[in-house]
Amino acid sequence: MTRKILILNGPNLNLLGTREPEQYGRTTLADVEERCRRHGQQLGFAVECFQSNWEGALLDKIHEYGRLCREGQVVGVVFNPGALTHTSIALHDAIKGVEPLPVIECHISNVHAREAFRHQSWVSPVAAGIVVGFGVDGYLVAMDGLARKLTPLQAAKAD
Repeated sequence: MTRKILILNGPNLNLLGTREPEQYGRTTLADVEERCRRHGQQLGFAVECFQSNWEGALLDKIHEYGRLCREGQVVGVVFNPGALTHTSIALHDAIKGVEPLPVIECHISNVHAREAFRHQSWVSPVAAGIVVGFGVDGYLVAMDGLARKLTPLQAAKAD
């Protein structure tokens, strides 16, 4: 059984490549997803990509992957919550509620070098790791981190 990594993207990330290209670059979300799928193959994992502008859809996906993690089917989640990073206690609670699912928080830009309101993250305190400021390559860095951060439960179920 090939285990999966979820690449989860929040609001407005469907606009990558056209929205503020000076900040986020010209790479589209479809390009990012394809790069992640190829990288996942190199790491030996299947990759599912999901983007939504709706908080509830993101919560449902996190809940689903929590269950799949307990069943030994997934490695974890790379999650760019977009602007919900700074506002969503619900995402915080969902990630905390599906432990031991590792979630790597990922941001294309260095949010700490931007507007002050972007410095607060409700996701960071419950994330297994954080990748910021590496552009779209940050997704691949986060995937590498997940591969190295397998929980004991996941490692045992892989054998």
